[in-house]
Amino acid sequence: MSKKIVVLGAGTAGTIVSNNLRRHLPADWEITVIDRDDDHIYQPGLLFVPFGVQKSSTLVKSRKKYITAGINFVMDEITHIDPEKKEVKTKNHTFTYDFLVISTGCRIAPEENEGLMEAWGKNAFTFYYKEAADQLRLRLKEFDGGKLVMNIAELPFKCPVAPIEFVFMADWFLKKKGVRNKSEIELVTPLPMAFTKPKAAAVFTESAREKNIKITTSFELNRVDGKEKFIESVQGDKVKYDTLVIVPTTIGDPVISNSGIDDGIGYVPTHHNTLKALKHDGVYVIGDATNVPTSKAGSVAHYEADVVVFNIMAEIYGAKPEEIFDGHSTCFIVYSKGTASLIDFNYKIEPLPGKFPMPKLGPFSLLKETKMNWYGKLAFEPLYWNVLLDGKHLGMPPTLVMAGKEVG
Repeated sequence: MSKKIVVLGAGTAGTIVSNNLRRHLPADWEITVIDRDDDHIYQPGLLFVPFGVQKSSTLVKSRKKYITAGINFVMDEITHIDPEKKEVKTKNHTFTYDFLVISTGCRIAPEENEGLMEAWGKNAFTFYYKEAADQLRLRLKEFDGGKLVMNIAELPFKCPVAPIEFVFMADWFLKKKGVRNKSEIELVTPLPMAFTKPKAAAVFTESAREKNIKITTSFELNRVDGKEKFIESVQGDKVKYDTLVIVPTTIGDPVISNSGIDDGIGYVPTHHNTLKALKHDGVYVIGDATNVPTSKAGSVAHYEADVVVFNIMAEIYGAKPEEIFDGHSTCFIVYSKGTASLIDFNYKIEPLPGKFPMPKLGPFSLLKETKMNWYGKLAFEPLYWNVLLDGKHLGMPPTLVMAGKEVG
């Protein structure tokens, strides 16, 4: 039997899974990772760029550099996935596989939002990729008062806490600039509350109230009017702005839809607990490419990687894949330059207060704004490049741990 594993996409999920598999499998297993370019971006850092806290140039490194020796890294465009034939076509090659890992991620599609392209770069901005974050930095540099609106166009979108972090950071930034008293900040979301989980949403809403940040919920974006400077909901409500920061409609990679293996919006139907593709054998899905109901965030990809590796190994050795993954997600939420909060949750269990990762000791506090959490957020970046991408373990299980959490 041929022994081939093909991984589509060398972002956080694809890199961790490939490196981890290489460590566990004998040399006669060939592992190939395919991506269209060599730019690996540390995405959490993009949020800091508009506020001048981080330079965008420091966030991009070579993908190849973080892929372990013994893995075949191919730079090419994936054009078709055929799960029946068990093959993947790129512009220049055809690859066959025994196991396929789909980690093609997701991307913002501003062209999907009516009127947005006309306003793009003029009075509508985003921070979800490097050039956009830089453009927004220049805009905020000259911002001397007025109405700043942060809008989420629709669900799902990448990193559900990022828009909350953005408005909190904007509050800090405009205070530092001395123009906060001349500014309004408003978060406009399609969610019925500030965040997907009620307990955390209540905490964030209270923080927003203290910072005089308005939150408008259940707002489903219909169109952006860059000339008159307002956004309009499907229901006809309007929110005026001077500067709009938006998370446009987010879709999966076009190759997923073009190959006919998507759920209608470019994500792969995935078993919530085994992370196997629901309709195809020998296919696993990880990171932002899945349609599992948890955050599209780096921590999720990291936890999922352990499960995908475990289940592929199980199948190789003739066992059934296990239902391990519980939707585990861990996120630092920046409140200002110098303070942050932390949440840890899964499909069923909401973010709870307490200490993390060690009961009583922490050093991090859950659902609480502290200096230590800020240091944790900063320390995460070198950890990401030097430890996590390598597939090494921090001694943390992929599933949620209740120890240290206050229940009730």
